Amino acid sequence: MPRSVLDCLVIGGGPAGLTAAIYLARYRRRFQVVDAGRSRAVLIPTSHNHAGFPEGINGRVLLGRMTEQARKYGAHIVPGSVTRLERRPDGVFLATLDGEPIPARTILLATGVVDREPELPAVSDVIRRGLVRHCGICDGYEAMGQRVGVIGQGNSGLHEALFLRTYASDITLLSLGRPLTLTAEERRQAAQAEIAVVEEPVRRVVVEGDQVRALNMLSGVCRSFDVLYAALGSAARSELVRGLDTHLDDKGCVVTDEHQRSSTDGLFAAGDVVRSLDQISVAMGQAAIAATAIHNRLRGVPSPREAPDDTLSFSPQDLCTCCSPLDARRR
Repeated sequence: MPRSVLDCLVIGGGPAGLTAAIYLARYRRRFQVVDAGRSRAVLIPTSHNHAGFPEGINGRVLLGRMTEQARKYGAHIVPGSVTRLERRPDGVFLATLDGEPIPARTILLATGVVDREPELPAVSDVIRRGLVRHCGICDGYEAMGQRVGVIGQGNSGLHEALFLRTYASDITLLSLGRPLTLTAEERRQAAQAEIAVVEEPVRRVVVEGDQVRALNMLSGVCRSFDVLYAALGSAARSELVRGLDTHLDDKGCVVTDEHQRSSTDGLFAAGDVVRSLDQISVAMGQAAIAATAIHNRLRGVPSPREAPDDTLSFSPQDLCTCCSPLDARRR
């Protein structure tokens, strides 16, 4: 692609970035997607709650289909990592890719997050095989009636364990030898929900077939599970925008308004890098909103005015400016 100024540079090739690519391509925008290949979606063995796939869909397969769809409309998707992002005095962004600057009028950050993985023996192989899960919302239903282990050292682990009580009664909260930072009230909640608490280190992971069957504790006790969840939190991949003084929350996620605009003019964000519910469907919805807002910005359509309380009123008509109000009412 020539090095003249792009309408938009999409950084990230996960569900959010690829959804934005489909929209921007169909809006006939001149853009590029840079994909480092680190989307968490590639680790999903089967997603059961993504609408439209009643039998579930593998994460890599989903990304492959989305890539094919975006390229059908002419989307330019390249592998690589953006290592630097800056903004010129004229408002144009400069992204450094493989040592070369890419100028763009707008940026859509869709870099996601990286999960904090548990300190287990041979954890990389266990994670790669999808034997440790990270999302009870995604697949808690599939753990119905099973023995569930939740790895966590704070209240996030307890909250995950309590959430999974929707599906299972045999739940153990594991701290892997770290101090379990729960208040007396939180420990009372765990006891009331009949959630066992184990703070002992793990010596060995017992894997049978495609399941983590047990954790051999340091004491020699073997604790058996059908499903193992990690609830250690995640880190937002927002390093690129820290130098732009973009407003981030206490978790490092990009703060956006209802049109996915950040505090840095021309910088949009979508997906898990934004503080929201970390779900594929949410990432796709945010990307559709962001891509449409970017398209409207580039064609000179003013954004809705901010309300006095600094929130934005939001309706489909705020984004859909291709018809008159009368035409919209007839639809």
